[in-house]
Amino acid sequence: MEITAAMVKELRDKTGAGMMDCKKALGESNGNLQEAIEYLRKKGAATAEKRSDRSANEGVVMTEINDGEGSIIEVNCETDFVARSDDFLGFASRALALVKNEKPADVDALLALQSDGLTLSDYLTEIIGKVGEKIEIRRFATLKTDGSLIEYIHPGAKLGVIIEIKGIAGNDEVVKLGKDLAMQVAAMNPVAIDRDAVPQDVRDKELDIYRQQAAEQGKPENMLDRIAEGKLNKYFQEYTLIEQTFLRDTTKTVKDHIAEVAKAVGAELKVTRFERFQVGG
Repeated sequence: MEITAAMVKELRDKTGAGMMDCKKALGESNGNLQEAIEYLRKKGAATAEKRSDRSANEGVVMTEINDGEGSIIEVNCETDFVARSDDFLGFASRALALVKNEKPADVDALLALQSDGLTLSDYLTEIIGKVGEKIEIRRFATLKTDGSLIEYIHPGAKLGVIIEIKGIAGNDEVVKLGKDLAMQVAAMNPVAIDRDAVPQDVRDKELDIYRQQAAEQGKPENMLDRIAEGKLNKYFQEYTLIEQTFLRDTTKTVKDHIAEVAKAVGAELKVTRFERFQVGG
């Protein structure tokens, strides 16, 4: 059967696959459109299987906030070239929309969700077959608040943050505060909001490291615990958000700045959660 340009165009419109792939699929299926679509899907599945053991260290972070709900997702691929392609970004956007609307429990549940008649897993197989790279959804998170959610995507879209501030919603000063703090989280990568939120196992590990360091430096045995506690306090100042030096004004801490904004807007403000996703991080 003759494979016409119109048939190739129709298959391309339906699948987004390349012209030569569409022509080959139609040839293999003797011009049957549905069989050609199935052929392309099988090709994608075979490509996905081949690529499954490869590293996917490039990609994109996307966020979306609407009506007190926020979503953030990281989708990975092998090269920056694919990460900037319309096909890859379209897939990541589709995945983010499903996260936002359906709030799946994990990546497997997300991949099982349907969009326009296909599961997200089907779309994943198709795009892998089209671009020839390993693509995977690494992680996602959703937040809901009666306060304010503010997002920040660093140029290049490889690092994104959503931060939650409770106390008052929709205030311009609070939104500005949130943007500044989201950028702070992006730049300084705190492990927690405050020292109380640092897990006990992390505290114990740090204390043990500092105690051993002091012992190796020949400090007296009766001073080791005090020295370790002092270094742990410095750890909190460096790695917990509200104790960090505020990047926009290094004469004060983040906690000081939050207090100033709270006084200006006449409401108690508290950072209650943040999500920071960095491609490969």
